[in-house]
Amino acid sequence: MARATHPQLSYRPAPGEIPTNPGVYRFRDDAGRILYVGKAKNLRARLSNYFAPLHTLHERTRRMVTTATGVEWTVVSSDVEALQLEYMWIQEFSPPFNVRYKDDKSYPYMAITLADEAPRVMVTRNHKIRGAKYFGPYPKVWAVHEVIDLMIKVFPIRTCSDSSYKRAMATGRPCFPGQIGRCGGPCSGRVTIEEHRAIVDDVVAFMSGGDQRFTRQLTARMKEASAAMDYESAAVYRDRLQAIEAVLNKSALVLPDDTDADLFGIAEDELAAAVQHFVIRGGRVRGVRATTIEKELDISGGELVDQILQRTYGPSGSADIPKQVLVPALPDDAAELEAWLREKRGTNVTIQIAQRGAKADLMKNAALNAQQALLLHKTRRTSDYVARSQALTDLQEALDLDEAPLRIECYDVSHLSGTNVVASMVVFEDGLPRKDQYRTFGVAETTDDTDSLYQVLMRRLAYIDNERDGAAPMAVDAATVAGGASETDADEIAVSSDPTAEGTVVTERSRPRFAYRPQLLVVDGGRPQVNAAARALADAGHSDIALCGIAKRLEEVWLPGEDYPVILPRTSEALYLLQRLRDEAHRFAITKQRGKRKRDIQTVLAEIPGLGEARIRALLRHFGSVTALRNATPEEIQELPGVGPKLAATIHAHLASR
Repeated sequence: MARATHPQLSYRPAPGEIPTNPGVYRFRDDAGRILYVGKAKNLRARLSNYFAPLHTLHERTRRMVTTATGVEWTVVSSDVEALQLEYMWIQEFSPPFNVRYKDDKSYPYMAITLADEAPRVMVTRNHKIRGAKYFGPYPKVWAVHEVIDLMIKVFPIRTCSDSSYKRAMATGRPCFPGQIGRCGGPCSGRVTIEEHRAIVDDVVAFMSGGDQRFTRQLTARMKEASAAMDYESAAVYRDRLQAIEAVLNKSALVLPDDTDADLFGIAEDELAAAVQHFVIRGGRVRGVRATTIEKELDISGGELVDQILQRTYGPSGSADIPKQVLVPALPDDAAELEAWLREKRGTNVTIQIAQRGAKADLMKNAALNAQQALLLHKTRRTSDYVARSQALTDLQEALDLDEAPLRIECYDVSHLSGTNVVASMVVFEDGLPRKDQYRTFGVAETTDDTDSLYQVLMRRLAYIDNERDGAAPMAVDAATVAGGASETDADEIAVSSDPTAEGTVVTERSRPRFAYRPQLLVVDGGRPQVNAAARALADAGHSDIALCGIAKRLEEVWLPGEDYPVILPRTSEALYLLQRLRDEAHRFAITKQRGKRKRDIQTVLAEIPGLGEARIRALLRHFGSVTALRNATPEEIQELPGVGPKLAATIHAHLASR
């Protein structure tokens, strides 16, 4: 093992210090906590990606490498060993920047206790019963009971508890479930232990996908009994066939009978992913498991699949690993994963992408279910009244507020290399978004993000005193109404009278600008942004409004005038609410900025004589981007139908002068 650190947090190892062997690496912070664990076929090549210029890294990756103070690595002999070591370390250390898994619920299973003298079928959520064979998971407990009720009509095995079984075997009296026909074990007095074991083996074979054999056998016996005029026996076989058909109808036949596979449908966004895991045995979907994944780093689809497969099959036994794994994207180390799964299963395992046919159709269905699960995950916590109330209460306690913040406003600033500066304001009331109250602000001149934030807050806070009940109409300068108001402000002002002698215009808003004053302002950023916002509150005379900032580095919460941030638990509902506010403000600002940039280039092109709306759209569609159009020569512009040499030269000269 080797370790590299630097006293000034520039802990990049020296050139040539990192080996080119396969291995596993760990990033640590100054407290020794492991932040991230990853594997690599070539450690030097992989780690060099993290030490690229900071501005080229994804935001969350940049946050991780700037939080870390050291990196260490362990060389292994093969890629498969690297995969195994990575899985072990992730399980041991639970690094905060690795993906985090959370099952949506504890699923019920049908279990058969094969380790018992007389195996029992039961419903359980405990997946660690010694020697048990599991089938499922099922979506509801009643679904498991329904399958068991149908199964014991065909395969009468033991259903009674262990205490009832022991009592019946000791006294020679049938157990109570056996007396009413609900138990077919040796305790019922109908079969021996050996005969019961044979029936149990049939149950396991049937549930594992061998249903066609039993259907053929029962059909043949029914016909034989009917031909021999033994109609009572034929009726028994008929009822068993109907029970088998009812069981099979509970799991749809989607693939050929010999298909033994696991299929993973994935839907993701920047922060989370939802996974639908379809368990297919004997061509039928025998179980479905839903998992939610929270991401701290920006990872590709292949890397996400890699982590999902490790998490799913790491603790699994050989019987739970299928012959085929169907995924939406192949990880880079698919061959190593196959070798790892082959070693655990004992036979060959393949990882494939379902590209056509019934498997591709099933993958689309799984992906659709995953999309719905992701949407449900994002809205469940905020739509739950108890969770919202807990979030507001926790936020009140963490920030030492006098009351729960029923109205929260969050601000973010977005720009493109210092141009097209746009700020956003999103509003949450009672823990829910009020999209009709969202606002954007254009910033014409600014020095940096903190100055932009200060300007925006000063403009917003100026309206608080005018929002009181019974307030007089707002008076603004006539020049402002004529042309000085921003695009956002102008939308809110309706001129209702002529200018007064003092040069002002009395105005009334066409609609209320804000519902009521906020109890809490949240800014996207750390101490500099919070200090700028605090200065705006003080200058506007509203220092009584609470303020905090949430930084992306470690999701710490900064308060004005404090040297150290407030650290909320990762599972805190208050932190989740602040994260959602921050992400929503960022999304709203980016959306506005993109629209503004699009309008800007169309406005520039509209200034050119001879260019109408149709030709502008054709130009942008032909070149694909504004940059390509600006860099195009007059000859290249002339290639567009309807654009002659003169017009092409005019377009090129106009864009070059901007």
